[in-house]
Amino acid sequence: MTEIQISPLHILYLVGVFVILTVMILRKDTPAVCIAFLFLLGLVGLKSLSGGIQVVFRAILYAGGQFMEIIATIALVSALSKCLSELGSDRLLMAPMKKIMKTPSLTWWILALTMLLCSLFLWPSPSVALVGAILVPFAVKAGLNPLLAAMAMNLSGHGFALSYDCIIQGAPKISAHAANIPTASVLSEGRIFFWVMGAVSLLAAFFLNQKTLQKQSPKEVALPSPKVLSQEGKNPPHRAATFLALLTPLAFLLDIALLLLLRLNGGEATSLVSGTAVLLTCIGAILQYKKQSLEKITDFITEGFLFAIRIFAPVIVIGAFFFLGGEGIHNILGEGISDGILNDWALWLASHLPLNPYMAIFLQMLVGGLTGLDGSGFSGLPLTGSLAQTFGTAVGLSIPALAALGQMTAIFVGGGTLVPWGLIPVAAICQVSPVELARKNLLPVFLGFVSVFLLACLLLT
Repeated sequence: MTEIQISPLHILYLVGVFVILTVMILRKDTPAVCIAFLFLLGLVGLKSLSGGIQVVFRAILYAGGQFMEIIATIALVSALSKCLSELGSDRLLMAPMKKIMKTPSLTWWILALTMLLCSLFLWPSPSVALVGAILVPFAVKAGLNPLLAAMAMNLSGHGFALSYDCIIQGAPKISAHAANIPTASVLSEGRIFFWVMGAVSLLAAFFLNQKTLQKQSPKEVALPSPKVLSQEGKNPPHRAATFLALLTPLAFLLDIALLLLLRLNGGEATSLVSGTAVLLTCIGAILQYKKQSLEKITDFITEGFLFAIRIFAPVIVIGAFFFLGGEGIHNILGEGISDGILNDWALWLASHLPLNPYMAIFLQMLVGGLTGLDGSGFSGLPLTGSLAQTFGTAVGLSIPALAALGQMTAIFVGGGTLVPWGLIPVAAICQVSPVELARKNLLPVFLGFVSVFLLACLLLT
């Protein structure tokens, strides 16, 4: 192993990592801290005031470029979600589900699986509005407590679906880029860990709440129906809404078939899903609004990008700092300074401390969880991806599997299952306390983490 020389730049970066993690733990926003350390790193690395100022912009620009594909994908699928909602197609898509919601237990799994499938294609945030606003009132009528409804949606959507992200592949793409490996390898070698985490957390949540699920008391948990439901039956759906409600699932089923037949993955899979979403949006707008369709398509796409930028704006700034930990440093600070500050530190520690495979797995999952404390889940993926490459090289473990472990813990914590400030959308739609929802999620998610850690120690070492 090549001897790593620790410079003042390395020390400053490590201080920045600890400060940012501390700010995350204190539940404060971190972009301002990241900007400050970007300036200081530029000042030290380039040894000039102007260099420090320029590094701030270059780092943010570089991070924005890395995230742009994901931002565009989220924007376009969100535009489709808005189109479905405005036409009333979302109500038509979800209405058949109410016929099979007979018991609280069955309803819990219907809600969880519906949210899982929608989140894989539309991502959790749009799916919360799509699934929650339509299905939750029916679920409550079946006797399901709103808090348990929120758990089912949250663990399957913002936990399992968002951490696995096998369709849109936004999360694995970030992890893979930071680890310098193919996106497909993160999904293939990490698949068993994603499935075990999702299955254990959902099953634990279900069985730990069996007593509540067996009590059918819809009057005690009555929930006001959303406006769209109060109008159901009064205004028959427009033919465009019906057509789009039928076309949307068929189009995405066709996408799945093409993904399997053509073996598309990574950017190709993302492009197929995103292209399908924007074409469906255009078709729906043209059928419904005719002459005004040009303006409506612009409105839908604009709202989609506003939604995406609102989510990713802080992630871009935070990612700008963490990309310095990997090969992004060449684009930000220039060639010859380092091959990645974080990589240098991890290699230095691996050569000076008794880092073994078990400790590497534990640290990978721990760092992922800590970076998720900012409530986004994505901001720490450049860090966990870089660590996966370093730890995997240092102790001889699978780099894609380690990247998957870091991705999983970062998103389960920060994507919105444990931090209250990341639970607000689901909590709001179900009218429950985000703090109470986080408390209820804690034990099932912890059991999932323990199961995955033991499985990783068994399979990877």
